[in-house]
Amino acid sequence: MADVPQPDEGKQENQTRMDVSIIYVNWNSVDYIRESIRSVYQQTRGIRFEIIVVDNASPAGNVDLLKQEFPETTLIKSATNLGFAGANNLGYKSCSGETILFLNPDTKLVSPAINVMLGHLQSLPDAGIIGCKLLNSDLSVQTSCIQTFPTILNQVLDVEFLRRRWPKNPLWGIGALYSDSPEPAEVEVVSGACLMIKRAAFEKVSLFSEDYFMYAEDLDLCYKVAQAGFTNYYTGDATIIHYGGKSSEPQSATMMKWRAIPRFCDKNRGRLYGSIFRIVMALTAMCRLVVIKVASVFGNRFAPQTDLKSALAKWRTILSILLTQSAPS
Repeated sequence: MADVPQPDEGKQENQTRMDVSIIYVNWNSVDYIRESIRSVYQQTRGIRFEIIVVDNASPAGNVDLLKQEFPETTLIKSATNLGFAGANNLGYKSCSGETILFLNPDTKLVSPAINVMLGHLQSLPDAGIIGCKLLNSDLSVQTSCIQTFPTILNQVLDVEFLRRRWPKNPLWGIGALYSDSPEPAEVEVVSGACLMIKRAAFEKVSLFSEDYFMYAEDLDLCYKVAQAGFTNYYTGDATIIHYGGKSSEPQSATMMKWRAIPRFCDKNRGRLYGSIFRIVMALTAMCRLVVIKVASVFGNRFAPQTDLKSALAKWRTILSILLTQSAPS
């Protein structure tokens, strides 16, 4: 068990129950968290909320700047990097909200998103989790803000061309992004970049699973919540900018993601399924590498060389992970 200091002194044990507890995990992201917290105060009105920042042993060592600018924030410093799931669970132990919002540091509210999500969550008796529309910095929609649980079929066919050509196909689980309905839509998975959950649901499923250091913990949480009898929702009338990928390098992120997804399959679909998943995805990676190599011969006719080079590095990394990772015994 990590040696974890206690939250800031003066924190009342019998706190006033908040409507929402907003939990950030920091790892060298202080500048982003500052902007995010400012946007929370600018866009959120009429509800009681608290902000908790868990510092995951950031090498930068500048997390105290947040306390200076936002003295009402609860700051928890972990002596070791607990990973995303572990740090969020630590933050939860110091929160008092009836509802919890797990919010990435690299997010910025551009609407009263917290109010809107909370209103929907409170009005839906069967709801466990709700997420909102995530935007890139150019204000285009991030299709990754909702998705389906990973399967062999949807991962093999996870090609951007196919997703754009048939966006409403249930295989992708992103049809709600293209709906004009003002009502929240039932979805399988909500991105952990902005995930609001009822306290009762979070406690019922025993918090985030710490089987994952980073990536797939949101998949796992949404799966457990659905298995516990709750429904996960998405609302398009709340928007947040998510800059994305600011806490890890692309290659490192790819490695962590593709270690986590097969683990999710092992845990929730069985070891046999997980083993087949690894084999099929390794073959898929080989096929994609061949296609990318062929495309690169034709210059920029199919895609810019920089994009092809990036794709080549990505799928080489994925193949390496899948060939060296074995199912748990």
